Amino acid sequence: MDTIVIGGGLMGAATAFFLARRGVQVTLIERRRVGQGATVASFGNIRRQGRFLPQLPLAHRSRMLWGELHTLLGQDVEFRATGHLRLAFEPEAIADMEAHAAEARPWGLELELLEPRDIQRRFPGLGPGARAASFSPHDGSGNPRLIAPAFARAASALGARIVENTEVTAIRHDRRRFGIETSSGTFMAERLVVATGAWGADMAARFGEPVPLEAHGPQMGVTEPLPHRIQPVVGVWTRHKEAGVYFRQVERGNIVFGGGKRVPVPLDPGFARPDPALLAQQLPHLLRLCPALQAAQVIRTWSGTEGYVADMLPVMGPSVRVPGLYYAFGFSGHGFQIGPAVGDVMAELIAEERTETPIAPFSIARFAQAIPEPA
Repeated sequence: MDTIVIGGGLMGAATAFFLARRGVQVTLIERRRVGQGATVASFGNIRRQGRFLPQLPLAHRSRMLWGELHTLLGQDVEFRATGHLRLAFEPEAIADMEAHAAEARPWGLELELLEPRDIQRRFPGLGPGARAASFSPHDGSGNPRLIAPAFARAASALGARIVENTEVTAIRHDRRRFGIETSSGTFMAERLVVATGAWGADMAARFGEPVPLEAHGPQMGVTEPLPHRIQPVVGVWTRHKEAGVYFRQVERGNIVFGGGKRVPVPLDPGFARPDPALLAQQLPHLLRLCPALQAAQVIRTWSGTEGYVADMLPVMGPSVRVPGLYYAFGFSGHGFQIGPAVGDVMAELIAEERTETPIAPFSIARFAQAIPEPA
């Protein structure tokens, strides 16, 4: 049962690895270099709090995998379980936080709810004006620059074929096999996985399964190295999009931050550029979370092309029109944490035709236009 995966970001590379680990012959095709798309632009957040609740089984499975990746991949991808702290400043934000904590508990996520004195004692210098916070102690962060290449190298060591700098020009299907026409020749396989991020909707439309998706880029930045004082990833509960910033301190001392408004990105050519005006909007909200950053120098900003589905949920699972076709795209800016489990689940679906992790809410069938093809 040979399989082609199109897209060499975290989702595609993880799928290729877990397929190869299950003994499936797999070819990964990437139009640039593995990991150079949305994955490398990611913040690196490994968080479960604040997620769409039916996504938590997938997130729990992924959290377990993050803890095993050093052994599985033979490389340190800098996963650190430093905890994830989310601060709340307004009464409505506190209400949202408390409601989420109560609703997430039956889904297996236990959050610590903190009062101001707890925040000041455990996390001095963070959110001095916060009225409450939630803390997820087993979450943390990983390195977006390392993860996809690590999966691809490990997949290659298991026999997967990794084809980079290769543009897909046409796809055909004769109800038995897929033929992928590319700038590097033709590839054939019984199964096809579309893991092309913001370009996934275009590929799905080729098969008569349109998805409402827009491309946007996160506004990311990093400061000069500072003394290492901040352990957890820090975010905020808020109903105001522009205030929804987050940051973490890496071990060398730099503060990596993002959040707030996103930049629109045209898919042709698909390169996202940061907006200096948005940086100016981010910084006051960042200082509310950590006033000590007032004197820090921002040394670099960047963005990347991410696909945002209209309902903010990914498209994941089999096609409802084309046998042998699978999708894993549109993770709407929150795919980094669940990436390893996405790859494992996709491989499980292909190799075993089932998965133990519920993913029905992410099916492409939820869009009315996705009508099964006549037999």
